[in-house]
Parts: sequence; C-alpha cells; structure tokens
Amino acid sequence: MKRRLLLAGSAALGTGLLAGCSAPRIADYANEKPQLDLRRYFNGTIDAYGVFTDRAGKVVKRFTVVMQCRWQGEAGREEGVLDEDFVYSDGTTQKRIWRLQREPGTGGQGRYSGRADDVVGEAVGEEQGNAFYWAYTLSLPVDGRLIEVRFDDWMYLMNERVMLNRATMSKFGVTLGEVTLSFSKRQP
Repeated sequence: MKRRLLLAGSAALGTGLLAGCSAPRIADYANEKPQLDLRRYFNGTIDAYGVFTDRAGKVVKRFTVVMQCRWQGEAGREEGVLDEDFVYSDGTTQKRIWRLQREPGTGGQGRYSGRADDVVGEAVGEEQGNAFYWAYTLSLPVDGRLIEVRFDDWMYLMNERVMLNRATMSKFGVTLGEVTLSFSKRQP
C-alpha cells in the first residue's frame, strides 16, 4: 500500500513539475498593464539594444537597432511598416523591413501577420494585456550558407516608452540561443 501511495505521489509530483515547465500562453497576460497596442507603440522612431547569447548563456554578439515605424491605411485594414537598421558589435550592418497586417475583427485581442525579405513564409502573432507573442522562421547566413531558424519572440510593454523582448532561436526543436532586446521609443 505504501509503495502505491509513493508511486502515486511521485507521478503527481512529476506531472506538477511538467505542468510548471509548460510554455506560457498569450492569454496568461490578458490582465497585465499597461495595455499594449502594437500600432501605437511601433509608430515613430524606436531605438533598440540587444545581445545574442548561445546555449551556454555566453554573449556572442551585441547590436543596436534604429527602427522607423509607421502605420497606414484605413481602420481595420492598416499596414505597419517597421524599417529596421542593425549595427552589430563586429561592425557589420543589416536592414530588415517588416510589413505587418492586423487581422480585422480581432477586438482587444490583436492578431497580426507579417513578412520580411529574410522571413520564410509568414510570421504570426497576438497581443493581449501588456504582451505580444510573435513566431516566425528566419533565413540566417551562417558560414557562407543560409539556415532556417525558428524564432519565438515574447515582448512585454513596461511603460509607454520601454518594451522588453526575449526571443528563443531553435532548429528542429533544439534551442540554439536567445536574443534579448530593450526597445526605447523616442519622444515625438
């Protein structure tokens, strides 16, 4: 009898630990403040500062980004353009231009899709509360060839000017590293 109770307790503990390790969901942030409106935050000039860390947590590369962001079109059919200029710690530069669409009729739960030249297919995301989850596959140059890497981005609005971003990079379900960014919106 004691053995059965011990096995049942171990199984319950294991299940609880696994549940505690499950990935967050965007709905987990629905009541968090301040309320994020991606269209309002990504409008104007934004400076970003980031690092890429490998699986061991070692900083491999630092970078800065200047983003020129704008939304155009009529309500419900707006397109966002996020024009990003990267400068890396090794002196290299990169440009990425995102084109975002907000799905019509999503109310307070904004769903978005997006494209950029180095994004494979379409990025998809959703905002709730103070958070935005953004998932996409990026084609990255590595040692003279292109590899496709999945990004799972979590952005958290801290106040009207500051947003934090943590992105996990993976391939075939194996984590390759993380990108950590701090966005700072310039005053108009």
